[in-house]
Amino acid sequence: MHDGRHYIASRQRGADATAVTQLLMIAPYFVCSLAIVGAVAAVLLGELAGLLVTVGWVVSGGLVFHRPTERLLARRFMGLRPPSQDEFAYLAPIWTEVCRRAEVDHTAYELWLEESDELNAMAAAGHIVGVTTRSLTRLPPGQLAGVLAHELGHHVGGHSWTALLGYWYGLPARVVWRVISVLALVVLYVTAKTRCLGGVLLLLVAAVAAVAAVVAMPWIAVPILVSPYVVAASGRAGELRADQKAAELGFAPTLYEVLRLSHEEELAERRRLDPTGKSRPTQSALSTHPSLPKRLELLAPHLGPTPP
Repeated sequence: MHDGRHYIASRQRGADATAVTQLLMIAPYFVCSLAIVGAVAAVLLGELAGLLVTVGWVVSGGLVFHRPTERLLARRFMGLRPPSQDEFAYLAPIWTEVCRRAEVDHTAYELWLEESDELNAMAAAGHIVGVTTRSLTRLPPGQLAGVLAHELGHHVGGHSWTALLGYWYGLPARVVWRVISVLALVVLYVTAKTRCLGGVLLLLVAAVAAVAAVVAMPWIAVPILVSPYVVAASGRAGELRADQKAAELGFAPTLYEVLRLSHEEELAERRRLDPTGKSRPTQSALSTHPSLPKRLELLAPHLGPTPP
């Protein structure tokens, strides 16, 4: 707020390095999915109708910014619900203050709730900000603001819409890959049980075909093989970027408190499951979130000379 007026930045959202990486990883999946959708549609519906269906599938990615579609996804697939009047009256001023500091129009996003006992929130699709009921009812306003600032960081960085586009455009390719994987396991199982030479030959043919695909189309096959690791790494980077955004807005201390509380609960649960303390947590290369100690470590410099 300056001179009694609320300035809103002309650029409300963008695409940072994390979002750009996610978009690049969409490309090989998109090519494969496009071929699959086009082929299946042509076989089932004919060339003209199949072409129309394929074009419709490509255009459907724009629904990530279509608010009625987002609301449907929020209700049916994300398990979210609109806040009650009292819940909105408590949550909205906190969200408005976070957006004010970021010079973002708070009405550009919609607040939703998730019935959950976790301390968590989410940024989804193009305009969805979800908060768990525990976060809403248990966190003080300042700490809740820190959590919301983190989710705003995801939105203004473009992490949410690029992730949803990646999921949608990669879905046909992933479904076909899953079917092929299941069929290969079935063939392997039957071959082992029956000692059928035909099954072994079929697996060899499939292996040769896979190698041939990698050699013939490395610009598609290789990215598909490595993309799960790249996407996971970019997801971890995105979480840290969202933490950084919250820190830039002045919410580092309160976000730090929430993350520290989550880490303490995580440690308590680990001790409950393993009283001996022999097992040590390990982070997979496919983990989409950095460890809580890592996030706390990177937030600590923003807390001042005496971090909590």
